[in-house]
Amino acid sequence: MSFDDYYSRSYAEFEEEEPPVTGGVFNVALADATLKQKPSPWTRRMFMLYACLLLATLNSCINGYDGSLMSAINSYPQYRKYFGFDLENGTPETGIVYGIYTIGNIVGSFAAGPAADLRGRRWGMFVGALTIIFGTCVQATSQNLAQFMGGRFILGFGVAICAAAGPAYVSEMAHPTYRGIMTGVYNTFWYVGAIPGTFVPYVTSTLEGTQSWRIPVWLQMVFSGFVVLGAPFLPETPRWLIANDRHEEALRVMTEFHGEGHRDSPIVQLEYREMVEDISLTGSDKRWWDYRELINSREVRYRTFLVVCMAFFGQWAGNGPVSYYYPQMLRGAGITNNQTRLLFNGIQNCVAFVGAIFGACFTDKWGRRPQLLVSTAIIISIFAVVCGINATNIEVDGEGTPIAKSPSQAKAMVAVIFVFGFVYSAGYTPLQALYPVECLRYESRAKGMGMYNFCVNIAGFYNTFVTGIAFTGAGWKYYFLFIFWDTFEFVCIYFLFVETKNRTLEELTGIFRSKRPVTTSLRQTQVVMCGQEGVTEILDKGVS
Repeated sequence: MSFDDYYSRSYAEFEEEEPPVTGGVFNVALADATLKQKPSPWTRRMFMLYACLLLATLNSCINGYDGSLMSAINSYPQYRKYFGFDLENGTPETGIVYGIYTIGNIVGSFAAGPAADLRGRRWGMFVGALTIIFGTCVQATSQNLAQFMGGRFILGFGVAICAAAGPAYVSEMAHPTYRGIMTGVYNTFWYVGAIPGTFVPYVTSTLEGTQSWRIPVWLQMVFSGFVVLGAPFLPETPRWLIANDRHEEALRVMTEFHGEGHRDSPIVQLEYREMVEDISLTGSDKRWWDYRELINSREVRYRTFLVVCMAFFGQWAGNGPVSYYYPQMLRGAGITNNQTRLLFNGIQNCVAFVGAIFGACFTDKWGRRPQLLVSTAIIISIFAVVCGINATNIEVDGEGTPIAKSPSQAKAMVAVIFVFGFVYSAGYTPLQALYPVECLRYESRAKGMGMYNFCVNIAGFYNTFVTGIAFTGAGWKYYFLFIFWDTFEFVCIYFLFVETKNRTLEELTGIFRSKRPVTTSLRQTQVVMCGQEGVTEILDKGVS
């Protein structure tokens, strides 16, 4: 019986007298503490923890709402006419409106780390959300394009701070037994923002004048408003408290949320011991200008390398066209009615959200590497199908409008895009916040997430400016690029990405310091487990 099977059983089964069980575990200490404490996800204190994490997770909604919102209102004739854009075709100004948000994100990435380190993760979220509210007010009251772009820059700046503080808070507060699903759910809430970001503009698109786009823009402050109101009342993360020599407060937080009120619980004692050993009181998190922790040793350079890879892989796997240019993709498939394209855009986000939740729920069972490898392999196949459908079914009329020769093939294209949304979201969406956070040490976590956000936006800048031009010029041939790039991603993930499931954040230090991190991360220890006695015997440390 495997450790996963053993641990998944109910309390009633544990209470019965059981014979010893042999199984493989990644972390002996965590397995032992978990078996002795037998944490349940359904207790009152766990629901209190869920409420704290839910508020932090709302930071992810903000980015999802903006991506879908701008994709939708960019097709509004009311919006395009007000700011003087071409009513049918893309213009350089259209790309700049997208890009200025990305530029704000890039600039904000340098403030994100210090904002989350200086006063704590919760105050970092507060500052970021407050900045977003200010940017929304500027954007929604715009009288000209310059003001609209200024609001989008401020908005992007605030989102960068939230994108660093939010995942750091969730991962550091999450119960170690359930860290995978708790942190994985964070990025799935991108779709909680994206879904209203598509359906609200779908409803308001029929309004006359500027209210058609101003109303959806005003609603952008809803999620950040909840964060501003709630963040000051959240408990600070134990890791930040220990890093700032506030051990008693850290123990109180862990006792409340990880130990069911028992200070001497095995999991609390394990966490506290590992945090004290691993977290420095004089680390680079105390110096806002010090980014050396990201590059000053072989161990941290490897960590940084994986974070950068995850940033670019997640953005260039093919989701860029689907996120920002989905209506144009449907037009390329021969679906020219704007209302129909907006409706499909909303349905696409719903399908992707289901996939993201599915991936988050199973990430600790599958493992990070299999989750990325399988989804990437399927994505390669999907793009091959999409390329083939477009190549054989689309012709351009005398006015340059793509027309589907076969309605059935056009419908098949829509179906395949839905499948892509599910697969990509199941494989990549939960790990885009989870995996970088797991790879980073505490001292560099906030700044590392700021760097991650910087790289995400560099990749997004390419998606914003190049993708639209490429679709216009290259058409279906542009899909070849994604086929080759995703193949490259698959190879890199297989040979270079470490497995991080079922380990504490502090224990990952030993993996990154080993000579062969990937091999070490896949190695399990064979142990004998005996009910409430925990791990009673270690048999073999070298099982892969």
